[in-house]
Amino acid sequence: MEQEKKHIGPIGIFDSGYGGLSVFKEIKKKLPQYDYIYLGDNARIPYGTRSFETVYEFTKQCVFKLFELGCNLVILACNTASAKALRSIQQNDLPPGKKVLGVIRPTTEIVKEFTKTNHVGILATTGTVKSESYKIEINKFYPEIEVFQHDCPFWVPLVENNEIDTEGAKYFVEKDIHQLLKQSLDIDTIVLACTHYPLLLPVIQQFVPDHIKIISQGPLVAKSLKKYLDVHHDIELKSSKNGTMKFYTTDDPLDFESKAEIFFGQKINAKHIKVT
Repeated sequence: MEQEKKHIGPIGIFDSGYGGLSVFKEIKKKLPQYDYIYLGDNARIPYGTRSFETVYEFTKQCVFKLFELGCNLVILACNTASAKALRSIQQNDLPPGKKVLGVIRPTTEIVKEFTKTNHVGILATTGTVKSESYKIEINKFYPEIEVFQHDCPFWVPLVENNEIDTEGAKYFVEKDIHQLLKQSLDIDTIVLACTHYPLLLPVIQQFVPDHIKIISQGPLVAKSLKKYLDVHHDIELKSSKNGTMKFYTTDDPLDFESKAEIFFGQKINAKHIKVT
């Protein structure tokens, strides 16, 4: 029994920066009983413009740091990491008894519930768009759905610099949405395929016609995680349940705390951590 207790640990949430906090917020709301550790690799952002090899190495280092901290399950709450690193880590690197999940599949496997025209738009970082992960995953489940993508390189900086309510934000959001929608007049669903983007929702809604549904990932990932834990009893039993949260960043904790509140909706205390 003592031996078994040693293997019980928190659920890890990883993101390249702050965006994953918008997903974590929804996970915590749906599954408040578990212990969590959040790790933001803020010292090395952005991931969205980096190569597959670099994102894979950085993500692997952070995932293994969370394993070191006792996590048996790690959620990659980052679309770029999910697109560029998840499959390789799952296939090549996982120690026995450890699991890593991403944010793309929970979104793609239920996108059919939202679209009537089978024309779906994806707004994402350059890295996620180039990986074609959304197109591949959606068509794996629903070959009949046409997927239209557009990358929005300025959206993450706008959110991280707290410039959501500026004319600059309106300019870039309107321009990018126009670029996506002109690819097809039949798009009736838009997936915000970056965890930063839900914070721009009030601006996005100004430029998206009312008949188009806008999907944020947080609630979908939280729902999917609950299902996963309901089915995978071995992982569920190894997940500790004291309702605690710890936050780590590879950069300045004070800076992380000030920006994290925007994403997480409450004050947090963060500590610095080295992952290499």
